[in-house]
Amino acid sequence: MVLRAVLFDYGLTLVSFAYPRAGLLGVLEAVRPWLGPDAPDAGTLLREVLEPLEDDLDAVGPVEVDYLSVYDRAWRRAGLEVPAETLRRILDLEQRCWDRAVRVAPGALETLERLRARGLRTAVASNAPFPPEMLHRQVRAAGIADRVDAVVFSSEVGRRKPAPELYLAALERVGAQPGAALYVGDRVVEDYDGPRRLGMRAVLCTALARQPAPEGVPTIARLADLDAFLEQLA
Repeated sequence: MVLRAVLFDYGLTLVSFAYPRAGLLGVLEAVRPWLGPDAPDAGTLLREVLEPLEDDLDAVGPVEVDYLSVYDRAWRRAGLEVPAETLRRILDLEQRCWDRAVRVAPGALETLERLRARGLRTAVASNAPFPPEMLHRQVRAAGIADRVDAVVFSSEVGRRKPAPELYLAALERVGAQPGAALYVGDRVVEDYDGPRRLGMRAVLCTALARQPAPEGVPTIARLADLDAFLEQLA
């Protein structure tokens, strides 16, 4: 089947992140008055609330979590009961720190523009549990939203890769069948095995990947190499 669409993972494929420790500490210091007179200092809040959240998310299964509930539990573990609206305000400030910490992968924007010039439909289809409006804000700020036809996150679909629902939602948005689509990502299970079970083609980009690709899995060293990979598929 003729290739009509290319779908991308987001983190460690199109972008990377520098942990915004200083910014997060500044946010936590600014919100301490919202937490009551006995609120811990910003360093303690970072260590006991925000940093353990990384482990919480590593344990998520195929069903996406309600992140604000996870966030609430993290604050309660630290002995703080924070009203839901206040939690959302804190999370928004925290996520804005991450927005500023985004580093667009070398060649990502140019690659997306070239794919569009070739007449291919493009989309981001990525696992991310955070509120969709915050995620879409970040993708716009990174300059990616203007260069793809659709952006779909697991927090909108309710299921995480490698479950099929996220890929299917993105394919529907771009009007492509699985056999006419290529998925580009950095992780074997989510970005290679999952798409291929649906009948998609897939390739891993190793530039930002944390694990090497197994032998036999097709790879590109950088996003700029995607053009040559597509020529091989033609």
